[in-house]
Amino acid sequence: MSSFLAFDLGASSGRAMIGRLENGRLSLTEVHRFANGPTEKDGAIYWDYPQLCLELKNGLRKALAVEPELDGIGIDTWGVDYVFFDKATGKMRRWPYHYRDVRTDSPETDVWNKISKQELYERTGIQCMLLNTVYQLAAHHRMHPEDFRDSFFLTMPDALAYYLGGERTSEYTECSTTNLLDPVGKEWDWEIIDRLGLPRDVFPEIVKPCTFSGTLSEELQKELGCGPVPIIKVGSHDTASAVAAVPAPESGSWAYISAGTWALLGAEIEKPFRNADSEKNSFTNEGGLDGKIRFLSNIMGSWLFQETRRVWNETKPTPVSFAEMEQMALSSEPCRFLINPNDASFVTPGDMPQRIIDFCERTGQGKITNDGEVVRAIYDSLALYFRTKLNVLAQLLGTRYQCLNVVGGGTKDGLLMQLTADALNFPVVAGPVEATAIGNLLAQAMAAGKVGSLAEARRVVNSSFEVKTYVPDAAHHAFYNSQIERFEKLAK
Repeated sequence: MSSFLAFDLGASSGRAMIGRLENGRLSLTEVHRFANGPTEKDGAIYWDYPQLCLELKNGLRKALAVEPELDGIGIDTWGVDYVFFDKATGKMRRWPYHYRDVRTDSPETDVWNKISKQELYERTGIQCMLLNTVYQLAAHHRMHPEDFRDSFFLTMPDALAYYLGGERTSEYTECSTTNLLDPVGKEWDWEIIDRLGLPRDVFPEIVKPCTFSGTLSEELQKELGCGPVPIIKVGSHDTASAVAAVPAPESGSWAYISAGTWALLGAEIEKPFRNADSEKNSFTNEGGLDGKIRFLSNIMGSWLFQETRRVWNETKPTPVSFAEMEQMALSSEPCRFLINPNDASFVTPGDMPQRIIDFCERTGQGKITNDGEVVRAIYDSLALYFRTKLNVLAQLLGTRYQCLNVVGGGTKDGLLMQLTADALNFPVVAGPVEATAIGNLLAQAMAAGKVGSLAEARRVVNSSFEVKTYVPDAAHHAFYNSQIERFEKLAK
């Protein structure tokens, strides 16, 4: 038996999971869970990196109490964010900015007057989103040029691994989200970096997933009373780990959604796909395990529910649960109101219910009069957006899909899974819930030689975890068909 520890950090929470691999089956034990989210400070939004490091140490302490002999530690997080460190001391320069911070709201000045959106896409294959690292670094350089002197940055999962004792390198799948990577050579695109005036020496070496990268620091070994546990680069971008754990069939075409705060819908392909149509439809080429490309589109996912619930729970006398929100949606008329889930007004933290109400009024749909209509608008719009994007994916790649695999925390929302099946008119296979942690653990096992390939890793997933299949309802599909044209006009 081999035992590995996965730290899986999302935009709203993090967890530490022990994975035990034995006889081709993987079992999970959660040992630590903690809240995560944006921190406002001096008019900007940051991640509390010191607190996240403390949570890693707490999780590692708990894991060692359960499993004293760990074979590895791997970390995955969301994409695009980074931490600057002093080269001489290795200390953090400033708290890392949160990708929802508004400092990137001058892309014309910071980036596009030096390299156009179109050329950026042609070179990197990455969907234009102002939260991408290229915009963050350009704005950061304008505001704080001193942070780029005698320093280096690491992408977020690698910055956390660095705290544990990992090397000063960044892993390929996470770097692929920066909008600064050559997707063919899998190295930094130095021409883009030079044209933006960013110093080359702050950029770390890029390393492949499933590779060893140092051991737990002597300081932490002494404090925690353990030996030199290996630190392993996994699919450090959480979606790369999640897609690695899709229980996909070994033959035939399949598509996926990694469903969490963001819903990442796409397919696994062998090489980057970049043309005018993929750019127009906001499809991106991110790195995966085993040299694969995750060709996908970013869709606002559970964030819409999370932020709506947060606002209500701050303003209402009685807290509202996600289960109650689901029931509120079921009691409301379907498709009475629809939104574009990726509308710019929904990106930043704020009064999400009011923003949804305003969107519906602004688009001539009338006024939402109760909370159930707010939640129902999210459910129906996500299901219809998944259908729209999957159809575009199929057209771009010339592939016909007959099954959608959905993994991650969003699979716990049975209503969303059912409505998605209804909209698509083919089955939705939901699970495993902990796909990201599973993919993280299996990447460690691949590095350690305990799992031979990505295909074998997926066989382990199929033999270890149950999934639930949602079958479409014909009448509901017919109703969604009647609404798709109206929705697509709103979603343009």
